[in-house]
Amino acid sequence: MADFGEMLKAAGDFGLFQKILLIAIWFPFLLLSFIFASVLFADSDPERHCNTDWILGAGPNLTEEEQLNLTVPREPDGSHSRCLMYAPVNWTLDSIRQYGLNHTTACRDGWVYDQTLYQATIVTDFDLVCDKANELAVAQTVLGAGILIGSLLFGPLGESFGRRRTTQIPVLFLFIFTLTGGLSPNFYLYLASQFGAGMGYGGFRMNAIVLMTEWIGITKRSMGACGGQFSGAAGLACMSGINYLTRDWRLAQLVMAMPMALVAVYIWFIPESARWLLDRGRTEEAKELILKAAAINRRTVPQSLFEKITVNKTVEKGGIWVLIKSPVLRKRFLIIVFAWFAVSLTFICLGFNVGKFGLDIFLTELLFGLTELPAHLLCFWLLELAGRKLCLMFTILVGGLACLSILAVPAGNAIAVTVLAITARILMTVGSSISSVYIQELFPTSARHTAAGLGGLATRVAGLLAPSVNLLVVYHYSIPISVFSSLTLLGGALIFLLPETRGIELADSTAQAEIQSNGTKMETGRRSITDDHTAVITSSKL
Repeated sequence: MADFGEMLKAAGDFGLFQKILLIAIWFPFLLLSFIFASVLFADSDPERHCNTDWILGAGPNLTEEEQLNLTVPREPDGSHSRCLMYAPVNWTLDSIRQYGLNHTTACRDGWVYDQTLYQATIVTDFDLVCDKANELAVAQTVLGAGILIGSLLFGPLGESFGRRRTTQIPVLFLFIFTLTGGLSPNFYLYLASQFGAGMGYGGFRMNAIVLMTEWIGITKRSMGACGGQFSGAAGLACMSGINYLTRDWRLAQLVMAMPMALVAVYIWFIPESARWLLDRGRTEEAKELILKAAAINRRTVPQSLFEKITVNKTVEKGGIWVLIKSPVLRKRFLIIVFAWFAVSLTFICLGFNVGKFGLDIFLTELLFGLTELPAHLLCFWLLELAGRKLCLMFTILVGGLACLSILAVPAGNAIAVTVLAITARILMTVGSSISSVYIQELFPTSARHTAAGLGGLATRVAGLLAPSVNLLVVYHYSIPISVFSSLTLLGGALIFLLPETRGIELADSTAQAEIQSNGTKMETGRRSITDDHTAVITSSKL
């Protein structure tokens, strides 16, 4: 009996058709990092002082220094207060100078911000300072919540409505809410836009990877996820350049929304996953797509393969039920999801601290992006050489140790901290790429999208928790690093319990997926399985 892997090989498993699909989906990955721009490049505590222009009514010729000396109290270190001012009075300038002002109050008329680093950020536009300083973490959390809900909503829907639709709709979310975010007149509309953009991010990222993976053959299967991560790292480097040139978060947001408009148009022409169509019993549509792929690849699919297609008389019940009822799949799911969660928590915690490593924020973010590019290229080569299991264990364990090493660096050594942070982030990025490949190969077609979606959901939970973990620094600077590093090391150790999937065809049923636990090649397993729910569809039915 023929399976989809045989037909894909006949049609060309990495020909022009697959390359066009990859480019079409890799380009949006280049833009995904842009939704983090407004929170990553917002200095959480910019230089500032209260707006005290009220005194200019009494002394219009005062210099800025004189104005501050008369209206803003000083801190114990001699600097002007950032959050307090002297209460306005109806006195003459001579009286103010003679008697001085003593009654302090919170800033009444806003702040005057230093614009050396930025012209405008969400912090300065929405005054997220002093008693509202923690609202920057709220913005990060809302973005993470949007990504989580997007993964929860669009991930499992891919099993029922297909990979194509659940890839296309999130792109519209990304375009619309990136645009409205840059136009937001107040913080609350900005939060709503961030939530919507986050939903698009969470929905697109995993669904697109599943769609790419199901169209690529065994030898190049990791290209989809690793290439997407490579494109994302390039986008991160581009984002730092755009922010450096604009220095204004609204302008940067609008510039970043423009290329997403192009994606929102052409994304409607991408194909559905033929593997998913066969799994759902829609053989005519699957045959049409396979023939189209073969024509673009200049290959011919023998009619005999179509005559021997195996499909389910009753479509195997998919989704989360498959993951629950099978002890083997359940164990795999819990291990890979925990490891992926730990990797994402570490990655995001490091990313949100980009401005706190002591070097220029634009340079640090540029280094974050540029240093990840060769890592993703190396990732693809290592996955095919050493396999998924060994590579994932190595990257997670070494990355966790690199994070812990930050605690051993003497205070004030910004270069050493940045090097360790970039090293850990690179390894976490590679670990995330491997996880997104690995999780799809561990589960059958009927549950692949659900597993990948729920795995993506776990990474979004990590994004939601990351700001809170970073806030633990108020108790001791070592607590956040100790928390996410320990989870990462535990996740890396648990990967030892998973089977290797390199060079094994994607499973189409639970029984085929469970064979991997015995280290058996999928082709051998398929010949040894008798499925009471399968039947041969003749050419007349096709």
